[in-house]
Amino acid sequence: MLKNSFRSISSFKQWSVKSSLNSPKFLKSFRTISNYTYPGEVTKPSSIGIPMVVESTATGERGYDIFSRLLKERIIILNGEVTDPLSSIVVAQLLFLEAENCERPINMYINSPGGSVTAGLAIYDTMQYINSPVHTLCMGQACSMGSLLLCAGEAGHRSVLPNSRIMIHQPSGGMRGVAADIEIHAREILELRSRLNRIYAFHTKQELGFIEKGMERDNFMTAEAALTFGLVDKISKSRKLSNLTDVEK
Repeated sequence: MLKNSFRSISSFKQWSVKSSLNSPKFLKSFRTISNYTYPGEVTKPSSIGIPMVVESTATGERGYDIFSRLLKERIIILNGEVTDPLSSIVVAQLLFLEAENCERPINMYINSPGGSVTAGLAIYDTMQYINSPVHTLCMGQACSMGSLLLCAGEAGHRSVLPNSRIMIHQPSGGMRGVAADIEIHAREILELRSRLNRIYAFHTKQELGFIEKGMERDNFMTAEAALTFGLVDKISKSRKLSNLTDVEK
């Protein structure tokens, strides 16, 4: 699934709202953004706005878009296809949160059909590179590259919600041109397949041959099957209200 589209939403901006502007009309304008542009794109959502969270402070009120507010709690939302624009945002968030506190865990929620292998590997390598442990949780689906990022979380802290779907498969692509170039690209995708198989084997603790067989075709799994396969450590049905930022609870 080497596709290129971007549906994830993220922002790093904050707005300071003084108490003198505490009117219902003004605050309502902070609840949604109707002309928000996705990073890396020239298009914008036509009808769905970005929810805002308004917090009271000693100096007035401060508004955050919902994704920036979650980032403040060390939560990263990886939603949609894995593309270069999405990858750059997730990598930046990981590096930022590590710089803030390299010991506290980062919680990554994944709902992705997969996407670009190279964009996904940039996220994967950053997850392994930083000192902060990354706890992963699948909600909805984690297919193709999404499943690799799910299983690449901190061992013991990889979770899936009960009705989520997981899918693994070998990489796919296409090439046209002269025979020599087609041969070069064929060798490259075979190398990528081998590399991905080794990564899955490392994180699932399965034999390489078992992974190769499981990756041969589209392999859809329930939460229970993903747990047995070794892609996750736990099926999460609920979490304690005392710690809402811990994805493993």
